[in-house]
Amino acid sequence: MSSGDRLVQTLRKLGYPKASKLDGEDFDWLFETTDAKSFLDWFCANVTEQNVVSEEKLQAFNELKASGKALLDEKGLEEVMKTVKASGSKASALEEVAVEKLEEELHNLQKLRGLHLQRRNRIQMMASTNIHSCLKLKDKEDNDAKALSETLSNLQVTSTKLNHELQTVVDGIEKLMSFYSPQEKGQASTTPAIFLFQVLLDKYLSCEEQSTAALTQFTKEHFFEGLSRCIEGTVEDFELMRLDGDVRDDPALEEKCKEMMRLQLAYISAKHKLIETKAKNSSIKAGLQWVEANAVQSKAVQKDKLIVRISSLKDETAQIEDHIESIKKETLPALVRESAQLLNMPIVKGDYDMQIARHNVYLSRQDLVCDHLMKQKASFELLQLGFELELRKQRVVNRQLEALIQELRQSAERLEARSLMMSDTSLLASNKPRTNLDSRDQATHGLFQLLDGDNTQKLFRTYSTLESVAQKLSLDTQSVQDQLAVSQQEQSLFMSKLESNLKTLQDSMYADGSELLLNPPELSSSFQQLNLHLDKLNQILLEVLEDVRVKQKILQSSKFEKLEKELYVYFFQNEELLRSIVQNLESRIDSHTS
Repeated sequence: MSSGDRLVQTLRKLGYPKASKLDGEDFDWLFETTDAKSFLDWFCANVTEQNVVSEEKLQAFNELKASGKALLDEKGLEEVMKTVKASGSKASALEEVAVEKLEEELHNLQKLRGLHLQRRNRIQMMASTNIHSCLKLKDKEDNDAKALSETLSNLQVTSTKLNHELQTVVDGIEKLMSFYSPQEKGQASTTPAIFLFQVLLDKYLSCEEQSTAALTQFTKEHFFEGLSRCIEGTVEDFELMRLDGDVRDDPALEEKCKEMMRLQLAYISAKHKLIETKAKNSSIKAGLQWVEANAVQSKAVQKDKLIVRISSLKDETAQIEDHIESIKKETLPALVRESAQLLNMPIVKGDYDMQIARHNVYLSRQDLVCDHLMKQKASFELLQLGFELELRKQRVVNRQLEALIQELRQSAERLEARSLMMSDTSLLASNKPRTNLDSRDQATHGLFQLLDGDNTQKLFRTYSTLESVAQKLSLDTQSVQDQLAVSQQEQSLFMSKLESNLKTLQDSMYADGSELLLNPPELSSSFQQLNLHLDKLNQILLEVLEDVRVKQKILQSSKFEKLEKELYVYFFQNEELLRSIVQNLESRIDSHTS
């Protein structure tokens, strides 16, 4: 059994009510100390149930102690026990008892006197303490009165400043409202307009209306009906007129077409008559020339020649007449018709030139109208843009003012709640000092929870506990500040070490101060040798690959080489297969030779 189990067992024997809940292993550490081990060993070995005082005796002792009677101490008890042991008879015992009673009364009186003296001294100390406390309170009262007067003066100065600031704010708001007040019609402008919406646009609008009316009148006077159709027409409107088309939709164009057709018919008939007349004249001239050439010869000779000539020219005459007939029916009408169509080209060109000139005039007037409309539209758009920009700025100002009003409203609500809380009677100063926090003092309770970190509701909280928590928080703050200072020192030391290491690294990486060394100098030669070996190994690999490629070509081209390679492979990997192949070949050779 361990020492802790012996202690728990002894407590169970003595009747300790909570001994069943104890564990002996939890008390083994008590027996390891030299001071308590001897006492605990004696306690476990000697203490029994007889050494335990019963509840009745304990209650009687408490009643005796509460009665104020004197109690014998250890020395008095030993003397009484000696007298009891030394008494031999009952008579002497009675006499000694009387003497002992007297001594006991004397002793009680002495103790009572000592108690009175102690009470007197205690009362004197309390009185001196009270006097000292009254002096301190008087000094504190003077200091508080002085602080109160200073606070009142500061509050008056603050109130004056606040009133001045509020008056400044009111003046600024009135000035701002005067800026935003719109100017009514007919009202004399005492102050210059600041915003665009304050400017009266009556004169501008009347001028624009007059300009629009004048432009409308100018348009009606100088533009014909259907101008939009002519202006919006395509290039097809300027093509040459086709006389064979359907022109019944336009009477003027139909009349022009008829006139041009009459001119073309007159031209064709006149041209046809001219050609016939020219042909007759040419034939007459040719006959006269022939007569003049043959008039000298005799009539007999001439007659013979004419007969011969007539017989020879009959065929030519027939061919010429056929040719002339074909020209009259096919070639000549087409040429005359083309010439007639070319006849109306100057007329059509003049007509279209007149129309183009007229269009140019209307376009120039239309350009003037468009320029004026564009200027008017630009002025309207500029005015609209100014109003939109001002509206956007006013919306931003409105949002800012709404946010400011909301913030002021919340500040007023918080101020009202704070004033209502400060006007609570539980927070007023009282003549009776308080040790516990008032349950209605929510601010102090909130401060207590903030400092202590305990959000549970407690019935009693004292100012002394709040002061101790505040002192603990102050000590924790000081310790954190000290730790922060130590950490800053450690950080500065670490930064200095890091800077020195960086300097060393920079010196090692920049040996000559200009070129960066990515490798240590002692490894540069090794790396160079390794690069040489790698280059050599790469060259060897390329040679091996080239050799393998050549051998693959040889094997692909020569079956005997391929078979030899396979036999070598079988020789090194599968001897049984090689043996069987060789035997097969030998048998085939033998059979072939036989």
